[in-house]
Amino acid sequence: MRNLRVTLVQSMLHWEDVAANRAMFAEKLAGLKGTTDLIVLPEMFTTGFTMNTALAETMEGATVQWMKEQAALTDAAIFGSVIIAEAGMTFNRGLFVTPDGEVQHYDKRHLFRYANETDHFSAGDRRVVVEWREWRVLLQICFDLRFPVFARNRGDYDAALYVANWPEARSYPWSQLLIARAIENQCYAVGVNRVGMDGKGIHYSGDSVAIEPKGQVLASCTPKHECITSCTFDAAVLADFRAKFPVGMEADDFDLKG
Repeated sequence: MRNLRVTLVQSMLHWEDVAANRAMFAEKLAGLKGTTDLIVLPEMFTTGFTMNTALAETMEGATVQWMKEQAALTDAAIFGSVIIAEAGMTFNRGLFVTPDGEVQHYDKRHLFRYANETDHFSAGDRRVVVEWREWRVLLQICFDLRFPVFARNRGDYDAALYVANWPEARSYPWSQLLIARAIENQCYAVGVNRVGMDGKGIHYSGDSVAIEPKGQVLASCTPKHECITSCTFDAAVLADFRAKFPVGMEADDFDLKG
């Protein structure tokens, strides 16, 4: 494995304005060409965390095409979630798009019942690990962070990505759980959250962060401010740590589906 350069984009979001959000992120990503391997955007980055499924797009729609264009322009993979309609259902779908136009996706498994997400969206039924530039990457969305069994490293990934609209009122669990996921899974962990206030009056402080396998912060964004920050995931450091301290060999067996 070679090292992987990762960029976190912490941003406000225009409430339910897909075109405005695409234009905003295009401007933010314009200067990243050749500087990074992976760009991570927030959850529902084109709309904010809305239950308005009338805003759903298709996999042939404008946002997927936009992500392909941006991945090609930056020569980096891009990950973020979007409202997608497919086969009569609506998903909070994480899209992982690479510069060659390949699109892989993960549908949010743990829907946020507290905000009625379960009434408007269908839950995903599989866990997704993608491969990018020699790294194996687990894709996760917001509330998934609270479910460690689902994210349990089975020796099949090196980094975990969490994209979110995680309210400021629960910012402490967000920061602590991201550290826990990195430590317990001996992986790099990234959490990218939005800032600002959404159309429901909910405030978000961001607290976006990248964490190395021992739980130390590699990169972070100032709370409540827009931010673009990057760091490098060191392949040799990860391999050496796992070899010298193979905690997974004593792990309990679970019957995990998906």
